[in-house]
Amino acid sequence: MMSIVERQEEIIEEFAILDGDMEMTNFYVMELGQKLPEMSEASKIDDNIVKGCQSKVWLTAELQGSTIVYHADSNTAITKGLVSLLVRIFSGQLADEIVTAEVFFPEKIGMERFIGTQRSNGFGAMIKQMKLYALALKSKIEA
Repeated sequence: MMSIVERQEEIIEEFAILDGDMEMTNFYVMELGQKLPEMSEASKIDDNIVKGCQSKVWLTAELQGSTIVYHADSNTAITKGLVSLLVRIFSGQLADEIVTAEVFFPEKIGMERFIGTQRSNGFGAMIKQMKLYALALKSKIEA
């Protein structure tokens, strides 16, 4: 199992191939979103919407053994691609690792150049929600 750091390094390498081409980068992000496993319609409820995102982003988390698995979806292609990157990084990791993880790949791939301020704020809200879920599930493990 790859660590959170290793998964981020892998994403950085993938984006490096695109060499900063904005059109290709946006297309790639949307393509990543298409590969995100389907989220059940039953999970697309208001309680699962990430607050602070301009687009609708649904996010859930569950314990599988001692690791956390995330499920996500969005009503826009770019945002779905962005949340798919976070699901890829954090799913299958231990709660402690998620809570303490530094998310450094956005800066390394120059994400701010292609997503703008609103989406950057929403992206931060997604990270925060994933860490909150990890904290909540960690308390279940320890109980």
